[in-house]
Formats: sequence, structure tokens, C-alpha cells
Amino acid sequence: MTQTSFDIAIIGAGPVGAALALALADTGRSVLLIDRAALPPMEHPDFDGRAYAIALGSRALLDRAGLWDALPFAPCPIEQIRVSDGKPGRPASPMFLHFDHRDIGDDPFGWIVEARALRMAINRTLADSRVVVHAPAVAAVKRHADHAVVDVAGHGCYRARLIIAADGRASSLRSEAAIPVTRFTYRQSAVVCAIAHELPHGNVALEHFLPGGPFAQLPMNDTSDSGDGTDVSDIEHVSAIVFTESHAIARRLSTMDDAGFTSEVARRLGDHLGAIRLIGKRWTYPLSALHAHRYYATRLALVGDSAHGVHPIAGQGLNLGLRDGMALVGLIETADDPGDAAVLARYQRARRPDNLMMLAATDALDRLFSTDLPPIRLARDIGLAAVNRMPVLKRAFMRTAMGLSS
Repeated sequence: MTQTSFDIAIIGAGPVGAALALALADTGRSVLLIDRAALPPMEHPDFDGRAYAIALGSRALLDRAGLWDALPFAPCPIEQIRVSDGKPGRPASPMFLHFDHRDIGDDPFGWIVEARALRMAINRTLADSRVVVHAPAVAAVKRHADHAVVDVAGHGCYRARLIIAADGRASSLRSEAAIPVTRFTYRQSAVVCAIAHELPHGNVALEHFLPGGPFAQLPMNDTSDSGDGTDVSDIEHVSAIVFTESHAIARRLSTMDDAGFTSEVARRLGDHLGAIRLIGKRWTYPLSALHAHRYYATRLALVGDSAHGVHPIAGQGLNLGLRDGMALVGLIETADDPGDAAVLARYQRARRPDNLMMLAATDALDRLFSTDLPPIRLARDIGLAAVNRMPVLKRAFMRTAMGLSS
């Protein structure tokens, strides 16, 4: 049977898989992209409150893929970050940490991008690209020493020199390759929503550590569509909210009416943005972390959540996946054989240290700050204040937040 051949087949058309497909196609490689879901329904045409924090150093893959300029709604720059400690309903500790992007350059730390905007950009760019897309479709993959065979139900059988697993934390490709995984559980859920607020955010992001877990307020650009039928044409200021709580509290929050839920957000946020109200929907996700012991096997590379997942405390999950993708593009672009074991070994060496460091850092931060023991609270408050007075250390932290090498 004659088989169509591709350089690369990517399983998973989420943000990392799709951006990687487009970037690889830009290098001249032939790319097959497969996803179980149909792509247009992945879009949420109405504002739904979900957003990504894209770090400066992670934007490169979106640029290479042609996605950044295709975003239908402008991303909001993060120009300052304020880190504080406290308890719900009480003022934040006077000892805090403040980062200003101007201390290290003109570029912002990153941008807040609406999730629907990135999905819409992906779908539109794929439609005009050289990438061959099968979605919805189910693929069975068999890997051999010098190639892989991808059997796509209802579409045919294909050969590829490299399979890229971008199929998420429950990656079937990773399981089939018998790659071990270390998992972490947090007994926490993330609560995600968006709010309209009375006072401007000034492009400042807040990371407020509370006993239940970190609370983040992320600046967004104005919107005129809440997605719930509410007239928000007069809204001037909008922020995304991401915070963690125990599963039990998160379940209670998910069933509250809007007024009660908004009151709970206000208790954690404080009054620095004035009066607030919920816009869009609210979302709850159980939290965990994982790390694959290897990032490759014969004719297979793991990227994004199939290789690693971290606590959202620093908003770095997608950023790590985008940096995986950019590293792989750089290696494949100059390789004779994209699936050669030496190429994949170099990819693993390039990405494991960064990903392991972020996994360890986010895990330690959550465990350090998600406690209300007075001696620990005092120690971490003093630590925040001390770092705030150390310019060299502050710049190092800022470069890490921006996804830049030290």
C-alpha cells in the first residue's frame, strides 16, 4: 500500500502542538497535525474569562508560527508585578516584593492573551498553511528504527520520520513508549474567572499568597463582550483572576451565585481596584504536576504537558511548552533527519534543566506559601522584603519570570 510521507507528525493540536506545527512548516518541513477534537469547536467566540500569561522569552514560537500577529484581540502587557502575603479579608503584609520591567529593559515581562484569541488565531492560521490537518481524528502510531507509521482512522496511513507527542498530561504516546512519569498531587483546585473593576490596573499583575494557595490578578485589555449576555460596553478595566483553594472550598465556590462568588474574590483581592463584578464564566480545575523521566524514545519526542506539568503558581505551564517547541524547531531546522536519536537527545539536554528547575521552584513556592503557621509567615515576609532590597537578585528573578536565560 502506498503511504504518503511526512517529515513530522504531531499528535495534539493544542496551543503547543499547533504552534509547533506551523513553525516547523515555516522551516520547509512537511507536517501532519492530528487531534481528537474538531478545531472550530475548540474556539470560544464569546469572552469566557480564561487567559494565558505569555512570557517575553516564550513568545518566539508564536512569532515563528505567525500566530502573534494573527491574534484577533490585542494582548495586554505586564509591566509590573507585585508579590505580597496575607489572609483573605485582611490587608496585605506591608513587606512585599515589587518588580518593574524598566529595571532591566524596555520590554514587558510578558502579555496576558485571551485563550479564545489564541485558539482563533491558531485555527485561522492553520487553514492558510501548508500543514495537513486531520481533526477530529484518531491515530494509531507504530514506531520503527528509521520511520513511524501513523494510521488515521478514516483518512489513511502515513509515514513520518518523527512523531511529536503534544497530547497532554494523559499522553497515550508517552504511555505506549513506556516512559515513566513522576507525579505530584496538591489537594488543591484552581479557580479561574475574569472581573470588571472600577479602577485601572496600570498593567500591574498581583501575586498574593494566601493560606489556601496563591491568588493572581492579571491585567487584561478592555472588552465589550462578556459572553453571558451582559452589556459590558461601558467596562473600562478588566483583569483575569486565577487562585487556588482546597478541593472542598473550590467546590463550594463553583456552586455559589455570582454575588456570593464575587464577594469571595473581593475578600482575596482587596480594594485596590475598587468595586468589582464577575464577567464571563468561572472555571475550576484540579491541580497536579508531573515530569516524564525521558523526553524521547525511538522516533518520538514529548513536548509541553506530555513531558511536564507544573503548579500554576507562576503561570509558567504553557510557557515551558512553547520553549520546548522553539528548542525543537531550532534543532530540526538544521538536521538531516528530524527523528535521529542524536537530535532528540540534544532536545532533551536543552529542555530538561529548565523544566525541572521550574517544577521544583513552583512546588517549593506552593508548599512554602500555602501555610498559615506564624513562624513561616514571618520568615517569608522578611524574605520578600529582603529580596526587594537586593537589585541583583531582583533582576535575576525578573529574567526568570520573563523566560530569559540569566
